[in-house]
Amino acid sequence: MFSTVPARAETVMEKVARTGVLTISTRSDLIPYSYINEEGKLVGYSIDLLNLVQEELEQRLGKDIIIQVVIEEKLSERIPKLRSGEFDIACDTAFTWERDRFVDFSTSYAVSGIRLLVNSESNLASPESLANQRIGTAPNNPGSATIKTIQPQANLVTVNSVEEGLNALEQGKVDALAGDTVILYAIREELGKDSYKLVPEQPYARYGVACMVAENNSTFLNLVNYSIIKMMQGYLVGENRFEEMVNQWFGPEGIINVDPTIIRNFFENVMITKEQVPLDKTESNAITK
Repeated sequence: MFSTVPARAETVMEKVARTGVLTISTRSDLIPYSYINEEGKLVGYSIDLLNLVQEELEQRLGKDIIIQVVIEEKLSERIPKLRSGEFDIACDTAFTWERDRFVDFSTSYAVSGIRLLVNSESNLASPESLANQRIGTAPNNPGSATIKTIQPQANLVTVNSVEEGLNALEQGKVDALAGDTVILYAIREELGKDSYKLVPEQPYARYGVACMVAENNSTFLNLVNYSIIKMMQGYLVGENRFEEMVNQWFGPEGIINVDPTIIRNFFENVMITKEQVPLDKTESNAITK
């Protein structure tokens, strides 16, 4: 699936310390993870998380760090480029065992699953209903793999971007669009709730959403994990900064309305396997005031 490339002589931490630049790869259409807003600015939950990684790097290295962004829409290109050192980290990626053979994944900072976006009058939902139906999906991703598993007789139609998939659905070239629940939910909100719906009620499959780094970068990966856990812990103890960060994307008034109990339960389940991050006096005082 992904070609083998020589190991990099310089680690990410060494490169960032030398250059003062953290190069990230992201997509521009993954609401609410990473996307270009109406003001032409790259924003999203994953972008906020990468800003935390930048801050942690500055503290560890004792110097200012600049984020350089590389937009790469195709996952099939992102993993080889990550492995060859064209960028240092890529987030908003579903964990799969196949991908894990070629890169290292961080702690998951979100959980999602595979569902379908269909026209409001569609009767598609059950695996049986997908037989001989045209299902739009990106190649070599969890959506295509899941549909193949649950209904081998479905006709998979390759779409290379969210925009291409939506156009195919609107023009009747596909009967459904398979993809990440969170992203499809955001698309439905943008297009209008009356015209489209998400099915089935529960995802066909679930997975964690995480960041990818090239193999043999354990120090950098540990720093990324530390940043994720620090964010989760801050949210759970009521630190305003992290509450606002999460709620902007997933709170009751955010882009996607998620019950705070669900968010708390997920963060607690992740954190139970990790040591708590020590709070400095400034953070501690801010929480108790």
